[in-house]
Amino acid sequence: MDVDARMATESDSDSDAAAANVTVQVGGSGSGSETPSVSPPPEPAGAPAAATAGPRPAPGYTVVDAAMDKKEDGPGCRCGHTLTAVPAVGEEGSPGYIGQRLILFGGATALEGNSAAPPSSAGSAGIRLAGATADVHCYDVLSNKWTRLTPLGEPPSPRAAHVATAVGTMVVIQGGIGPAGLSAEDLHVLDLTQQRPRWHRVVVQGPGPGPRYGHVMALVGQRFLLTIGGNDGKRPLADVWALDTAAKPYEWRKLEPEGEGPPPCMYATASARSDGLLLLCGGRDTNSVPLSSAYGLAKHRDGRWEWAIAPGVSPSPRYQHAAVFVNARLHVSGGALGGGRMVEDSSSVAVLDTAAGVWCDTKSVVTTPRTGRYSADAAGGEASGELTRRCRHAAAAVGDMIFIYGGLRGGVLLDDLLAAEDLAAAETTSAANRAAAAAANMQAGGAPGRFAYNDEQTGQTTAETTADGAVVLGTPVAPPVNGDVYTDISPENAVIQGQRRSSKGVDYLVEASAAEAEAISATLAAVKARQVNGEMEHSPDREQSPDATPSGKQHSSLIKPDVALSNNSTPPPGVRLHHRAVVVAAETGGALGGMVRQLSIDQFENEGRRVIYGTPENATAARKLLDRQMSINSVPKKVIASLLKPRGWKPPVRRQFFLDCNEIADLCDSAERIFSSEPSVIKLKAPIKIFGDLHGQFGDLMRLFDEYGSPSTAGDIAYIDYLFLGDYVDRGQHSLETITLLLALKVEYPQNVHLIRGNHEAADINALFGFRIECIERMGERDGIWTWHRVNRLFNWLPLAALIEKKIICMHGGIGRSINHIEQIENLQRPITMEAGSVVLMDLLWSDPTENDSVEGLRPNARGPGLVTFGPDRVMEFCNNNDLQLIVRAHECVMDGFERFAQGHLITLFSATNYCGTANNAGAILVLGRDLVVVPKLIHPLPPALTSPETSPEHIEDTWMQELNANRPPTPTRGRPQAANNDRGSLAWI
Repeated sequence: MDVDARMATESDSDSDAAAANVTVQVGGSGSGSETPSVSPPPEPAGAPAAATAGPRPAPGYTVVDAAMDKKEDGPGCRCGHTLTAVPAVGEEGSPGYIGQRLILFGGATALEGNSAAPPSSAGSAGIRLAGATADVHCYDVLSNKWTRLTPLGEPPSPRAAHVATAVGTMVVIQGGIGPAGLSAEDLHVLDLTQQRPRWHRVVVQGPGPGPRYGHVMALVGQRFLLTIGGNDGKRPLADVWALDTAAKPYEWRKLEPEGEGPPPCMYATASARSDGLLLLCGGRDTNSVPLSSAYGLAKHRDGRWEWAIAPGVSPSPRYQHAAVFVNARLHVSGGALGGGRMVEDSSSVAVLDTAAGVWCDTKSVVTTPRTGRYSADAAGGEASGELTRRCRHAAAAVGDMIFIYGGLRGGVLLDDLLAAEDLAAAETTSAANRAAAAAANMQAGGAPGRFAYNDEQTGQTTAETTADGAVVLGTPVAPPVNGDVYTDISPENAVIQGQRRSSKGVDYLVEASAAEAEAISATLAAVKARQVNGEMEHSPDREQSPDATPSGKQHSSLIKPDVALSNNSTPPPGVRLHHRAVVVAAETGGALGGMVRQLSIDQFENEGRRVIYGTPENATAARKLLDRQMSINSVPKKVIASLLKPRGWKPPVRRQFFLDCNEIADLCDSAERIFSSEPSVIKLKAPIKIFGDLHGQFGDLMRLFDEYGSPSTAGDIAYIDYLFLGDYVDRGQHSLETITLLLALKVEYPQNVHLIRGNHEAADINALFGFRIECIERMGERDGIWTWHRVNRLFNWLPLAALIEKKIICMHGGIGRSINHIEQIENLQRPITMEAGSVVLMDLLWSDPTENDSVEGLRPNARGPGLVTFGPDRVMEFCNNNDLQLIVRAHECVMDGFERFAQGHLITLFSATNYCGTANNAGAILVLGRDLVVVPKLIHPLPPALTSPETSPEHIEDTWMQELNANRPPTPTRGRPQAANNDRGSLAWI
């Protein structure tokens, strides 16, 4: 039995818990000196002033002189604790706003006997710790101040050598060792959502990792809580356990990752990169030998987990060190070597640059291990190197800043807070973007000081279905009721939602208007002229089914008859709509403004038809996460950094758009190169999120990202694709924000973000319905008109449809009268303008389903003369012709955000809420899982006080859009009562 197990056994015999010692082996002692004092503000020591070629060296650390009201507010001397970064709560400037914090928990505050004799061998190197605590201290980053927290609820037992990680605005604690030996395996959660923190205990079913210490834990992909390795009191371990925070009831699952993983070890460190890659480095193996290797663990989109050895040469083996990711760079600090030795010199701080595939120390890129190449005396002049010569400390990152607290050096417990800035992370955006971010921070009232942060709050991940077919979603954390000490650790916690908007009249929507019909008359006339001249496109020849009618239509069901399964065959895979939709509903009481709940599909009064269920089929594997790389184009990064703020975005006070026409040109050029390489019908795989019309309502796009996950490395882009069905511009106030962000996401994640064309992605249309006016109003006449022309040239390259798993076709409008086979869409050559397109293009972008399932065939369409609506028989015919099970289209506002047609074989999807400020409709997205189950997810309109231009000072200059929508009323919402005797050329006539 090794030293650690013996110590735990001795500790168990001590019955005085108050005075009992924590008996955890730590790195050996050395001839350390007292921490030098460095005045704030901290500047990274040794950092080059100008940008250098190649990977940057590891940054230098300086001491932070943090404030505190009284001595008890500071954590004091300790080691074996945890330090966890927690994002801000609320919106900056609001009454309940709480900024970014570092939460320190537990640890040992004394050494047994106040001495630490140097051990005689590496195998028995150790110092006995005492004074285990369960206290909580908070460091407010912006105010540079420590406070001691006294949370409500039952706290965990005192402990050290435990693990902690953040899940949203909660800190999850597990494992460790305390006065009574190994701590229980329970998960304890410190909920920091409210002004007064509270402890909870998480109920987890089934077997789990068990009591252990010296292990690692991290939240991977903002969803999976992973625990790896450690010591169970008998031996070092190498097992991997995962808990899905989005699936209830919670349960641990033991993973068996593919590939070569780390050996059994303890005292390693692990941190998760924002795109879902976990990196484990260092540790001490079963022979008490320190390790230098690093391993990456990633989850594939088909559910497989895989280990991979990280590239590069580590400058030194180490254990009892700290590590944290900043962007793609893993910052490693300190550590022990055994035998009383510490990692020192330039190797005491190291960075694994996962983008470049190299290790760096404070001097340069590491090509050979450097431990032992320099003497301890040689490093005496480097204050930064001496500062980080420690073990059993803790580290966390906020923005581009890395913080270190406490630890042990040569038998001396430390109480200093260190900080360093990763300049390489700061250089991922342009200098102009950084200046804009700083200006935005000052406008928002951010305190100017030593640190500046760009807080991009992560969104929620997509819920999957359990074996019984039920969607499992976490609910926001609220104060316990009736003494309940259990809690929800899903990433959806701390979501503050708006209330549902009160109903308004619909008279405005049924006012007759022929504006849109007139706008497309010229285009349609050109198309009809081509038909008369014999240029009409013919569908490819197909053999008719025996069930076909004389007109070629098939009326058989898409679901094969039971007789087809009589030969012991496997039921055919099928797409099915889940029986419950996810809704962010209004909550009148309690601490939160809204709750995530589930409603039966049949409870939607405006969406009332039952769907026919098929048989699910699992999707196949997708690309590896380990190979994911970001673009090097600075404009997309600038756009994403400025706009992708699901929880913090606010309409700009100044209407001037933050990009100039040259930057928009660069963005369009990059996106156009990608679109031109894609086919007219893009082939996609599940899982995927599908978005309907956005129409410049950028706030709704941010709300959907906030509620249900965002396409970023900090969100769920590593696990799910995004598909947008067109109509990105017009009608709304922020078409420029909407289209530029989607284009930037396409450039940044070309294989994961997909855009197809809508009818408003055409110059003749968006010249009339808002986009052209917005460009001029926000960019000036010359630049605005140039930008409008350039973006419309890009629109001509957009793909026209998407085929998912060969079973679901997604388009903007519909199949109209002319589209019978997918090949007709595939044969459309791009770039293509609306006026140069065929009837196929017009039907694809402009046609609608008939009023309901009882209206079959083809009928006139109120949008304009010559356009049609198509009945459920056309839907069934098209699906049978192409072996499809579902059509997903957008193009029409529907009250519940989604609406079924043709017995559920067609779904209309609309993502903008309260369309044009009058419809009071909900917005929705569809989430298609790997099992091909479709889950609608909804948001409701915000209250009038939050969206009314009359009551919002930011929108004083936005009356031009209100006037435009008043002069050109939108197409009425499906299902709305229609005014009688309307002119047949108007929008209101159906």
